[in-house]
Amino acid sequence: MSIVRIEALHKRYRLGALEVPALQGLDLSLAEGDYLAIMGPSGSGKSTLLNMLGCLDRPNEGHYYLGGEDVVDLDDDELSEIRGRRIGFVFQSYNLIAQLNVVENIEVPMYYAGLSERESEERARTLAELVGLSDRLRHRPAELSGGQQQRVAIARALANDPFIILADEPTGNLDSHSGEDILNILTELHGQGKTLIVVTHDERVAARAQRTIHLLDGRVDRETHNGNGD
Repeated sequence: MSIVRIEALHKRYRLGALEVPALQGLDLSLAEGDYLAIMGPSGSGKSTLLNMLGCLDRPNEGHYYLGGEDVVDLDDDELSEIRGRRIGFVFQSYNLIAQLNVVENIEVPMYYAGLSERESEERARTLAELVGLSDRLRHRPAELSGGQQQRVAIARALANDPFIILADEPTGNLDSHSGEDILNILTELHGQGKTLIVVTHDERVAARAQRTIHLLDGRVDRETHNGNGD
C-alpha cells in the first residue's frame, strides 16, 4: 500500500480577478521507505506541493491519501492532529525556539502528543544522540553551528515517529561540509526505513534520493531514477 498517494490534485490561487493555477492535475505515489526529491524552477509548484503534502494547505480538487486516509476533507483540528503525529518537518531556516535547549526543542512535538515529561525527555535524548548531539544537550540554538541546528531540527522531526519526513531545502543555509553531514543523516534514516520527501534546487541533494520528480507549471514534467536502493 502507498503511504502517500495524490490523485488529480489541483490548486489555484486568486489574485484579484485572476485565478492562477499552481498545481494542475498532479498525481504522485510513494511506498513506505521511499526517498523522493522534488525539483523545478521558481513557480513550478514545489512549495505548493510541499504545503499539500504537509497538510498546511488544501487543494481545490483531487485527493491526498496519507497512510490510506484521504485528508483533503478533514477539518482544521484534524489536520493539526495529522501534522503533529504523521508528518515530520525539516526547514531550511531550522525554526528552532531560541529560548529552549537541544533536548527541549526536540521535545516540543511530544508535548503536543501528550507524552509524559519523563518519556519525552528520554526520547529526546535518544534522538539527539542519533543525530550526533549527545555532547550538546543543554546548548541553545545560538550556541550551535548551522549544521548542528539542522541536526536538532531533524531529531525534532523524528519525535513522534511520523509516517513521512518533509525536508524543504535542508542544506540551503549550510556550507558544503555541514550540508554533506546532513545528507548523510538523511541517507541513514532512509536506510532505517523512513519515508523522506526533499524539496531542493540542488542536483547533489536530489541525487541522494531514489527518484526525483521535476515539476513544471504545476505538473510532473519528468521523473528520474537515481538507483539508490530501488
